[in-house]
Amino acid sequence: MKNNNIAVVAIGGNSLIKDKQHVTVEDQYLAAKETTIHIADMIEAGWNVAIGHGNGPQVGFILRRSEIAHKVEGMHEVPLDVCGADTQGAIGYALQQNLQNILTKRGIKKSVATVITQVAVDPKDQAFKNPTKPIGSFMDEENAKTREKDLGWKVVEDAGRGWRRVVPSPKPIKILEEEAIGILLREGTVVITVGGGGIPVIKVDDEYKGVAAVIDKDYASALLAISINADLFLISTAVEKVALNFGKPNQKWVDHMTLEQADQYLKEGIHFAEGSMAPKIKAIIWYLREGGKKAIITNPENISRALKGETGTTIVP
Repeated sequence: MKNNNIAVVAIGGNSLIKDKQHVTVEDQYLAAKETTIHIADMIEAGWNVAIGHGNGPQVGFILRRSEIAHKVEGMHEVPLDVCGADTQGAIGYALQQNLQNILTKRGIKKSVATVITQVAVDPKDQAFKNPTKPIGSFMDEENAKTREKDLGWKVVEDAGRGWRRVVPSPKPIKILEEEAIGILLREGTVVITVGGGGIPVIKVDDEYKGVAAVIDKDYASALLAISINADLFLISTAVEKVALNFGKPNQKWVDHMTLEQADQYLKEGIHFAEGSMAPKIKAIIWYLREGGKKAIITNPENISRALKGETGTTIVP
C-alpha cells in the first residue's frame, strides 16, 4: 500500500562492517548493499526515506592512516571534522550507488543523493569541559602524553588496553542543511545525511567553523526526524528487538512500549547499556516528546516485517 510518508532510518555500524575480518572498502560496500536492499523495500512500499549512518570505525581508519603517514613521511594530519566530512562522502557513495542500482533494477524512478551535513552544537555544552568519546588508535603512555602536550589532546587510559584520545560528544542543536534536505525529500529524492552524527560546527563571529568533537548519530538522526516532521524514526541496529535486563537470566524481549514506559525503563538504569541501547532509547524519547508519531528499533533484515508489526520494538507516544 502506498503511503508517501517520510521516514528517517538510522543505520548502525553493523550495516557497514560485519566483523573484524571484513573491514576492507570492498567488504563495507557489500555490507552496505545488504542494508540498502531492506531500505529499498521500504521505498517500494511508498516511504520517502532519509538515511543517517554511523562512521566510528571509518573515522578511526582515517586517523590511523593519518598518524602513520605523519610519522613515516611527515605528511600533515587530518583534523577530526575533516575526517567526518571524508567519511560522509565515502559511506554516502557506497550507500547511494548500491541503493540507486537496486531501485533501477526494480523499475523505481527515484534519485539518491548524499548531503555533506554540518550540525551546529553549543560551544558552552558541558561535553566540551568533559570529553568522554574515545577515538583513534591506542597509544603507549609516553606517546599519549606527548600528543597531549604538543597537540592539546585530552588522553585517557582505556580499560588496561592502552591510552586513547577522547573528544567531546555535545548534543546537536541545528542541522545547517535542513532546508535543502527537506526540499530533496519533498521532491522524492532519497537523502543520505547526518552521517556519523554530522560534522560538528560552532558559530564564531557569525561564521561557522568545525570543532574536534563527535555527535551521537542516533541523536542527530532524531533531530533530523524532529526537524523535517518525519512520520517514522527507525533505528536499524544489531538486534531484532529491544530487551529488558539484557544479557541476564531474566532477559525479556519487548514488542511494544509507550514513551512513558521507555522513560521509566531508562531511569531504572538496569536495562539499557550506555554504550549500546541507552543512546538509542534516549534519542527516541527526544523524538517522541517533540511530537514524533512512531519509532521502531530492529535489525536491517527485519525492517519490512517490523513495519508490518510482525517483529522489532515499536515505541509510540
